[in-house]
Formats: sequence, C-alpha cells, structure tokens
Amino acid sequence: MFTFMSGALRRRLIIQGLRVNPVKKWFSNNLCDSDTIFALSSGHGRCGVAVVRVSGPASALALRSLAGLTHSRTVPRTAVLRNITDPRSQELLDKGLVLWFPGPHSFTGEDSVEFHIHGGSAVIRGVLQALGSLPGVRPAEAGEFTRRAFYAGKLGLTEVEGLGDLIHAETEAQRRQALRQMAGELGQLYSNWSQRLTRCLAHVEAFIDFSEDELIEDGVLNQVDSSVSQLQKELERHLRDGRRGERLRGGVQVVIAGATNAGKSSLLNMLCQRPVAIVSPVAGTTRDVVETALDIGGFPVLLSDTAGLRDTPDIVEREGVRRARERVEQADLTLVVVDSTHLPRDLLGVPSFLMGQLRTVLHSAEAQEAALRGCLLVLNKSDLLAGQQVERIQKVLSQTEGLPTACLLSCQTGDGLDDFLVVFQKQVKTLCGDPLSGDPSLTQARHRAHLQNCVQALAQYHHYRDLDLALAAEGLRLALTNLGRITGKVGAEEILDIIFRDFCIGK
Repeated sequence: MFTFMSGALRRRLIIQGLRVNPVKKWFSNNLCDSDTIFALSSGHGRCGVAVVRVSGPASALALRSLAGLTHSRTVPRTAVLRNITDPRSQELLDKGLVLWFPGPHSFTGEDSVEFHIHGGSAVIRGVLQALGSLPGVRPAEAGEFTRRAFYAGKLGLTEVEGLGDLIHAETEAQRRQALRQMAGELGQLYSNWSQRLTRCLAHVEAFIDFSEDELIEDGVLNQVDSSVSQLQKELERHLRDGRRGERLRGGVQVVIAGATNAGKSSLLNMLCQRPVAIVSPVAGTTRDVVETALDIGGFPVLLSDTAGLRDTPDIVEREGVRRARERVEQADLTLVVVDSTHLPRDLLGVPSFLMGQLRTVLHSAEAQEAALRGCLLVLNKSDLLAGQQVERIQKVLSQTEGLPTACLLSCQTGDGLDDFLVVFQKQVKTLCGDPLSGDPSLTQARHRAHLQNCVQALAQYHHYRDLDLALAAEGLRLALTNLGRITGKVGAEEILDIIFRDFCIGK
C-alpha cells in the first residue's frame, strides 16, 4: 500500500496510526485477559428485587457455580428460575431469576450474566461474597461496566455521557435530553463533522504529496476551502446555543435579590412549599446564600435566596451582600423582589422607580439592557394595596417599554402566584429550550472547549492556506483531533482509505 506514497506522508500517517485510536488497541490486547467483574446494578438499600451483574471471561463459571447452569445449554437472554447457592458450602442463598448474555451481544460486549435476587441486604451480601470467592472474579470499579461497553464499541463517549445524565436525571426535560443523547444523535452530529473534516484533510495531504506528479485534480483545494468554511459556520452556530443544553443538564441558576424586607425569603418558601429560609420582620435576617433545587414545569432550577442589598456597618452582613452581588453576576435569571408598598403614589413615576431598583440589584449603569435579558420583576405585598391601585399599576406596567416582565403577587396570601409561575416557567423554558426539537444541544463543558478549539484550528487552516499548506493541514488535523476527543474516535485509517478511494493513486 505504501509503495506509492512519499516518505513524508508515509511517516506522518504511520506516526498517527501509532499514537491514536488507543481504544481499539486496548480492547484487542486486554479483552481476553481482562478480569471478570461483578457489582450490584440496582439501587442500594432494601428493595423487592436486586440485580447483580457479572461481566468477563469467567461469567460462564459464575453461571455454573452459583446457578448450576452451563452456558452452552442456556438460552441467551431468557430468564430462568434457579436456586442460587454458595459454591464453597453449597448453602442455598436465594431463589431467583438468572439471565445469560453471551458476548458480543451484551451491554459490555463480553460474556455476561445477571442474577435477579430478592433485595434484602443479607441476600445481596451473600451473593456478592459468593461471586468474590471465584477465581479471576473481582468487584467492579465505579463505571467499569460502561467503560467496557465503550471499549467494545457499544457506546460512544457522548452516549456514555448521555447514559450518566439519564441515571442522574431528576426532571422530565433532563430525561428527554439524556435519552436523545444516549440514542446517539449528538455523537452522529459530531461524527458527521469528523467524516467531512477527515475528507478535507485527506485531500490536502494528497495535494501536498502528489500535486507535482499531476495525479490530483485541479480545484481540489478550492473544494476543501469551501467545505472547511461551511463546517466552521456550522460549528459556530452550534456553539451559539445560549448554553441551553448545559443549563438543562445542571439546572438554571435563579437568584432572588432585592432590598431588605422586600419578601425574598418569603418568595423562596412559597416556591418550595416549605420553610427553607427564616422569615422575620427584622431587616437583614438573611446573611448567607440559601440554595434549593426545584422542578419548574419539568425543568431543573437551582434557586438561591440572598442577603438584602443595602449599605451596612455590620461586617457579617456586608459579606452577605458581597456574596449576593456575586450570585447575581453568575445568575441565568434574577428575580428582583420589590416591596410594592414602596412604589411612588404618582404611578407615572413607577417605571423610573423600578429601574432604580434594577440598577441597585444589578450594580450596573447598563441595568436596563441587562434587565431585559435576564431579570423578572416581582412586586410583592400586593395584599397591602387597594384593588384599584393594583389594577392601575398593572396598566402602567403594561404600557411601559424598557422594563422586564413584572408580576404582582402576595407571598402572604398567595394571590398572583399562578400568574407568576406561568411567566417564571416560560422564562426557564426559554433558557433551556426544547430538548426534543432542532439539533441536539451541547450538554458538557468539555464539548464546548473542544469545539472552540476546533473552530480556532479551522481558522488556522484559513490563515496558513496560502502561506504554508503543511501548517494549514496541521490546523485541520488539530480540528479533527478535538472532534475525536469528544466522541472518543480519532484515527488515521480513514484518511488512508479516502486518499486511495478518491484519487486512485498507483492504480
């Protein structure tokens, strides 16, 4: 194969082949010699049924020793009711279901067996001790079953991350996003980009080594330029997602902020439906950040109550104010709580008064622009206002431009809560997006970092395109490496295949 290659290209591809794709090398070298692992795969604690999973070359031994079954006579993936016994003493440990999964048609790609037993702690402990007594069988490390599935090519890295997110999902939206990622949609998107980039790199490498022999078609580099530019635009558009997937995965950071005694802690308690924070008529009661996780319309929210913002000689309260401002700077959404009894009697002055409150909370001269992006005004204590006054305030706010959405409510009586929750849920959903529509979103900070590096590497290609084609090719290679680090697939074999298929060199 390498007879018709230049020495430079041959060395470059051979070196790449040695230093990349460690997954295939590890799996081929270690699969046959790997330990057999076991672990409790269901949740810890007392339960009706517990699942103990075994994976590795000694799985057939575990099947025979504990259940008295031979793998050759056991129907794969079929549950069989058996006595589970201790191979050392032949003592009956339990009676349960046993399933045999011969490799490579198993989760890990290896021979596997599952014991579905009763979930009492003594039963589980007895079965685990019996498995541990078998030669070549040891307890699994954290995540080792999934790691073996990845090495076997059963899951890509993004799918592995989706599986982890699914296990930890606490809201409906998180579950939907994790299922979509585990199904491979995000990995397919990145793999498609990798394939296109691999093709571009192969064409550039071929041009470098064979253009002088007139074996390369005219205009091949122009095609590469166009493909790289299009790919760069797609990557940049993918990165401009407003961190929706990351917010959905980790929770929307929502901060309750405002002046002292505006009702911030009361709002927190009302949303949580329990007394999370101390409520007192004494100003400055809350001095530290109080956090709690909520499910708002199926979306995860990390809600933080903060100290009232004011100038104070108290050193402890001053630290609380500093932490409050720090949280506001980091917030995805700020609920600015205002005591509605402090609104000016002349309702025409309400907009400027509220803008002043926003400037106090946001601590910025550009409060108006920032407010429109990430604030929601909460006018509390509406129960202390006359009915006609509430209607007039709502009318003034509806006719005012330049302010964020404002909701009047009473944390004391609950009036206005339903309307506030509708607006709040809409804001949170906008920040997270719909996990089932459009292209799959970024979910991991590491994805974002590698994709940003990829964009920079493509810019390097354009910079060196007419100066030094070898350095331009290195930019493509670096971009491909960063994509491969997301999916776990980086190799040189694909480049070789494309060179020979597209250009028929040596034919």
